[in-house]
Amino acid sequence: MRTLVVFIILVFATTTLSAQFKIGDKMPSFVLNNQNNEEVSSNQFKGKFMLIDFWASWCAPCRLGNKKLVKLHNDFGAVKLHIIGISVDTDKSKWIKAIEKDKIKFTQLIDPKGFDATTAIQFGVEELPSKFLFNEDGILIAVNPSDETIIKYLN
Repeated sequence: MRTLVVFIILVFATTTLSAQFKIGDKMPSFVLNNQNNEEVSSNQFKGKFMLIDFWASWCAPCRLGNKKLVKLHNDFGAVKLHIIGISVDTDKSKWIKAIEKDKIKFTQLIDPKGFDATTAIQFGVEELPSKFLFNEDGILIAVNPSDETIIKYLN
């Protein structure tokens, strides 16, 4: 009996872990606060390619990635691509300082519960940075795409 219970738990855990976000999935709806403490809904960004970037102020690779995203934003503006940064920082003041220091002008939101953040769980984020590229219809077309891949989709 004990073996059966362990087996059922393992099957359930494996099924849950594999039920992460996949290419072809529709972007989940979420509402988070920006650095001005205003609520922002993911539903307001429809009709353009969208890059969701999960990051944190303490994550060195994320901070390097911010420089590339700032350039991408400057090159393409919000005409073809809307970039949304979602921070999983637990300290809002460090997040705001990182936005200022990295000169980020694209949309920044915070879900301040670390890897237990609702959006991080929805998207299946297991590492930082994590990026998700959606087409104009809100369908996931790439996970952790390179800059070259993003540019290819936009051209």
